[in-house]
Amino acid sequence: MTLIKQEENSIKVLEERINVLESRNLFQDDVIEQLSEELAVHQVQIAELKEQIQLVANRLKDNGSLSSGKDEIEPPPPHY
Repeated sequence: MTLIKQEENSIKVLEERINVLESRNLFQDDVIEQLSEELAVHQVQIAELKEQIQLVANRLKDNGSLSSGKDEIEPPPPHY
């Protein structure tokens, strides 16, 4: 093989490797974007769930203070 043919083969191999790397990079960029969007959705859901848990905790606390006063007024029902 002549030196020119070897250089042409080397250039073709390098071009193929560059194309593979560019394809891989585009795929990774797409996956990162998808994961970022999914993370944003999950962060919103977590914030909503935290608010709901706080509401439930407040209701339980309020009901607990109301029922403790009610227990003192009414005796427990008889057991059969």
